[in-house]
Amino acid sequence: MNDNYHVFSDGRIERQDDTVRVVTDDGEKKYLPIENAEAIFLHGQIDYNTRFVSFLNQEGVAVHVFGWHDHYAGSIMPKRGQTSGQTIVDQVRAYDDPDHRLELAKAFVDGSIHNMRSNVTYYNGRGHDFEHVLEELEDARASLDRMGTIDETMGVEARARKAYYSTFDDILPEGFVFGGRQYNPPNNEVNSLISFGNSLVYANVVSAIRATALDPTVSYLHEPGERRYSLALDIADLFKPLLADRIIFRLVNRGQLTIDDFEDDMNSCLLNEGGRKTYSKAYEETLDETIDHPDLGKKVSYQYLLRVEAYKLKKHLLTGEEYVPFRRWW
Repeated sequence: MNDNYHVFSDGRIERQDDTVRVVTDDGEKKYLPIENAEAIFLHGQIDYNTRFVSFLNQEGVAVHVFGWHDHYAGSIMPKRGQTSGQTIVDQVRAYDDPDHRLELAKAFVDGSIHNMRSNVTYYNGRGHDFEHVLEELEDARASLDRMGTIDETMGVEARARKAYYSTFDDILPEGFVFGGRQYNPPNNEVNSLISFGNSLVYANVVSAIRATALDPTVSYLHEPGERRYSLALDIADLFKPLLADRIIFRLVNRGQLTIDDFEDDMNSCLLNEGGRKTYSKAYEETLDETIDHPDLGKKVSYQYLLRVEAYKLKKHLLTGEEYVPFRRWW
C-alpha cells in the first residue's frame, strides 16, 4: 500500500538523511517515512529546495502543491515509471481521430453518470424521493448515443451533473445550503468542500497516470490546454462522486464537519486548517478501503483502482481492446 502525506503547517520541507522532515515556523520537526509513499500534498506555506526535489525524484514520490484558496496549483512529478514512444503515438492518434476521441469522451461521461446515479440511488428511499433525478440521469446517459460532437457530449455531462447536484440540499443537513455549483472562489461551505475534494481526486489521478507511459496532457473529453493535466480531468470525473462527494455526505451528516470548520475570506468560503485535516484524513482512509474486484479476482483499494483505470486506457490505445470506464458495482 502506498501512502499519501498531507502537510498543513507553514515552514520548510527538506531531505534529512534518507527521509523527509518538515520544520515548522515554530521549530517543531516532523518526519515523513517515504519508503512506501505515493505523494506528498503541500497545503501550507512551505519552502523547499532542489535537494528535496531530487531526493523525491530518486524515490519516485510526487509533490502536489496547493496554493491560494487551497486550490490545486501544480505538481512536481518524479521521472516516469514507464516510457513508451508507441504509447504516446497511439494516444495522440486517438485524439486526432474524431470518431475515436468521441468514443472515449462518451465512455468517460457514461461512467461518470453511472457513478453519480449510484450515489442518488443510495439516498433514494432513505428519507428522500429522488426518482425524478434518477430518471433525468438515465435519460442523459441514454442520450449519449445521439451526440455527434465533443461539445454535445460535454453538454450531456453538464446536464447530468446539474440534476445530480440538485439532490445535495436534501441530502445535507440544515445549515449546509448548496444552491448550485460555484467555484473560483467557492461561495459557500458545500462548494468549498466540493472544490477541495475534487482537487484531491485530480491530484491522485495525476500520480496514477504518471505510473503509466500515458501523457497526462493528451485527453479526450476535456480539451488539452496549457498548464493542466487534462487526461486527469477525464479520469477524475469517474471517481469524484465515489470519493469526493460520498466523503462530504458522510462527514457532514455525521457532524464530523460543521459550519465552524469554515472561514470567510475575500468573498469566498474556505475550509479552515482543522476542516482540511478532517476531510483529508477521511479521504486517505477511503483511498485505503478495499473492495472485491470481480475482474481482478482480489481485493483492491480505491487508490489502486485509479491506477488500474489508467492502465485500462493504455491497453485500449495499444491493443484496441474496448475501454470500459469504471462503474461502481457494489
